[in-house]
Amino acid sequence: MATVPRLTSLAAGAGCGCKLPAAALLPIVLDLPRQADPRVLVGTATGDDAAVVRLTDEIALVQTTDFFTPLVDDPYDFGRIAAANALSDVYAMGGTPVSALNLVAFPLETLGTEVLGRILQGGLDVLTAAGASLVGGHSIEDAEPKYGMAVTGTVHPERYVSNAGGRAGDVVVLTKPLGVGAIVAARRRDRCDDALLARAVDVMTTLNAEASAAAVAAGAHAMTDVTGFGLLGHLHNLGRESGVAAELDAAAVPAIDGVEALLRSDDGVNGGSRRNAAWAAEFATFADGVEEWRRRLVVDATTSGGLLVALPEDAAGAVPGTVVGRLVEGDAGTIRVG
Repeated sequence: MATVPRLTSLAAGAGCGCKLPAAALLPIVLDLPRQADPRVLVGTATGDDAAVVRLTDEIALVQTTDFFTPLVDDPYDFGRIAAANALSDVYAMGGTPVSALNLVAFPLETLGTEVLGRILQGGLDVLTAAGASLVGGHSIEDAEPKYGMAVTGTVHPERYVSNAGGRAGDVVVLTKPLGVGAIVAARRRDRCDDALLARAVDVMTTLNAEASAAAVAAGAHAMTDVTGFGLLGHLHNLGRESGVAAELDAAAVPAIDGVEALLRSDDGVNGGSRRNAAWAAEFATFADGVEEWRRRLVVDATTSGGLLVALPEDAAGAVPGTVVGRLVEGDAGTIRVG
């Protein structure tokens, strides 16, 4: 009987680390003609996590799609991670997921129906935990496996949270530790044990539902999630669209236990993180005292990361996470890392 290859052996990239480089993609997207539709409350212009489209005075749709190549070999975990990652964009807008469509590219003859079934089951279980329904999907044959979801949610049209509402003086809270990209990269090089991988999977499969609800209740001014462009990239987008600069305390940024050792070597560095670092050099400056492993951490190409929430300082304690910086007056989107 033929041996089924490992999922990650069929993928050139891994998870959100296989995104197109932000420095190349964002100018293309932002240069697209803007449609004049008053129903569209959030569209492509601000590079936000999801679209928001008004249906009535009480209901707006939140729409997003996300898919990627395998970053773990366990099919069930791959499905869970991909679903949690796709759902996160709805939570980042302050919305509630309602339904989803599967997006599947799969080498059926190479991997077989059982592997595909486990991927889809993982996605379904996370979607069910989020209180949303699977209502269909689309699949194609592809030598490189990919999986994700197109998710639809709802939000009140006057209560969504975009990436463009941050204010100078707001503190910035991060709700999950970083280091997923480093762990995945190290695993592909056989430099990561099962326990460390399990910690990363736990982070990636934790839904952002609780954090989103807490942020909305606390009066969040702006919100985004941290994924493939790294903490600096997503903080840059939030600051740029909000018209403010940011200060980041590198020592305060939480890391998954065990990641520091990977980032002190080259074991945890991947192509996506290198691209993020090159892009961040255009808008971020580092104080001399910031350790090299923390410089790598803040550009780590994350998959299904936490929410980055900008809100008044006196409300920060209501959001489950760590205060990692603040928004300040200055050139929009610039960041000083100290």
